[in-house]
Parts: sequence; structure tokens; C-alpha cells
Amino acid sequence: MKSRYLLLLTAFACISLLSFALYLQFYRDMLPCPLCVLQRYAFIALAVFCLIGAAANIPRVGAGFGLIAALGGSGIAARHLWVQAHPNVSCGIDPLETFLNVAASAKLWPAMFKADGMCTTDYAPILGLSIPQWSLAWFVLFTLILLFIFFRRR
Repeated sequence: MKSRYLLLLTAFACISLLSFALYLQFYRDMLPCPLCVLQRYAFIALAVFCLIGAAANIPRVGAGFGLIAALGGSGIAARHLWVQAHPNVSCGIDPLETFLNVAASAKLWPAMFKADGMCTTDYAPILGLSIPQWSLAWFVLFTLILLFIFFRRR
């Protein structure tokens, strides 16, 4: 499969995941926590880099920058899982939430970027996995795809 198509497919998957996150937020009352919002930023960055790489026909560049976003998102999702496994470390007041909620993006698009939830909230699993587990799985998959594109020989 051509690298451009893999980049477009990755971008489409990221946009679909963000749409599903908004569905969960508005129709299932699953409020995003600060770590959820950071993962949303990572998915958006990943989609943008993949779209640029595909549109400008520079797949290695798009994959390289997308790889940074995917690895960052993986780290955030792993941290989210750690916080959920250790709920006693959270005091309920998260300075990250304050920082994110005063950012310009949270004011321009609060539905996507405003953190209203708690990172320790244990929502019902979706197909057996929690939301941060799904995020980590997708970020790992995207990392593997982008590594394939980046190291692929022409």
C-alpha cells in the first residue's frame, strides 16, 4: 500500500476517534479529564501531520512528525492508566486542568478542549477496554504504521 494512503487512513482514524470521543462526552456523559484532553491534542497533531505528509507528497516527513505525536500520545495514555491504577495519588485539584482550561483552544472550542472530568473516574469499559486503554492501543498501532512508512524504502 502506498505511504500516502496509509497516512490518509491514519488521519481518518484519528478524526474518527475524536468524533467518537465527542459522542461519548455528549451522549454518554463521559466528561474528559486533563489527560483525555492532552490525548485529544495528540490525536489532532497526528492527523494534521499525516494530512500534510500525504497532501504535500512528503510521507517520510509527515510520518516522522506524526511519530512524535503518536509517541507523546502513548506516553500520556500510559500516564492516564497509571493514574487510574493509583487513584490515591490524585487530590482532586489538578493544576493541569486549570492550565488547559485557560488555553486559547479551550476558549475557542470548549467542547473539544475543556477538561471537566477527573482522571480517576472509572467509566464502564467499551468492548472490554477502558478509554485510556483504547487510546494507548491506537497510539501504538499508529506508531507501528508510521515507523513502517518512515523506514520504508522507495
